[in-house]
Amino acid sequence: MNVKTISRSIAAAFLVVAFGYYLLHGLTYDGPTEYGQSVLAWVGPQMALPIIALTVTPIVFAFTGDGILSALTGTNSAEYRHAQIGIGTVRAVRHTGVTLNHQPQLRIELSVEGADGKVFPSVAKTVVPHHQIAMLRPGLVLPVRYLPHRTDKVEIDLSGDQRAAQHAMDEAMLRKGFTTRGKLDIAERGIATQGVVQTLSVPGEIRDGHTKVVLGLAVTRPDGSTFTARTEKFVPPTAVGHVQVGRILRVHYLPEDESEVVIAIPVSA
Repeated sequence: MNVKTISRSIAAAFLVVAFGYYLLHGLTYDGPTEYGQSVLAWVGPQMALPIIALTVTPIVFAFTGDGILSALTGTNSAEYRHAQIGIGTVRAVRHTGVTLNHQPQLRIELSVEGADGKVFPSVAKTVVPHHQIAMLRPGLVLPVRYLPHRTDKVEIDLSGDQRAAQHAMDEAMLRKGFTTRGKLDIAERGIATQGVVQTLSVPGEIRDGHTKVVLGLAVTRPDGSTFTARTEKFVPPTAVGHVQVGRILRVHYLPEDESEVVIAIPVSA
């Protein structure tokens, strides 16, 4: 059992024991009767345990709620910390009514593509600072942690492992035909530098909700000189703003072949 289950089980057991003791004391009381046996049976120190249980149990359940512990620790729960990484696309977002330090907990409905390419609907609950709520819009792509045997819920990946998240994204893009092994090799081995978008055209081809864009780039070499290159990429609707004319992009290329340039867009763009 995970920490959440254990904590809730202990809290629930404590609640049952506390009220069980209180009822047992009241029903079997045979002490002094000058103030009325029925009153002393139920009013007195024996009330302490039920009061404590009624105070502690809701707190335990609240702080072990989905997304709450992660918000407090900044890490995924133990159950999901080493789970598989999938790519989640936001479909809808709504408030749950729960807040932590005045920050709302959100219920995020997602379409998740697992490592095996299968797509399934799921839900994640997480506490989000007010200034980040506007970013959680439909179409946003996020790395998530999921359990293959339980796909009804996932957790937003909090590991900060950009390499693992990018690998999951790359594999998903390969399956959809958005990229090639050759381009991934350039991204892996090539020189990392900057490219400025000089031209942008949209041929109109859309694949799996991603729009094809053709970019003309001015790429800076390590010695400060520049060269021009043309590249194509399928981008999700939320990432179109990242490839507008004038934007500076992170790009990779191989010195022996400057005709092929690969641009990198953050997974969560």
